[in-house]
Amino acid sequence: MKPNIGRIDALIRITAGFTVLAYSISKMVRKPNRNRSLLAAMLGGMKIAEGITRFCPLVYLAKSELMDHNHHQSHDDEHHQDGRVMNPS
Repeated sequence: MKPNIGRIDALIRITAGFTVLAYSISKMVRKPNRNRSLLAAMLGGMKIAEGITRFCPLVYLAKSELMDHNHHQSHDDEHHQDGRVMNPS
């Protein structure tokens, strides 16, 4: 996994993750049967992990989709309607 988020973004994710995790754990202590608090705790933990590893799967997917889209678009731009290759000069 190659890091795909910056240091400031990672610090923000860690801080927000610990905040959400602490809040959700305090809610689970008071009302342990709430699934919403468990989901929030898992999301907070995920943000902490993203900040520590500096890798975000959603950013990775978005960049790969953008790269695929740009590759297909540039490949389509090189050809005319009749299949001939354009002269770029």
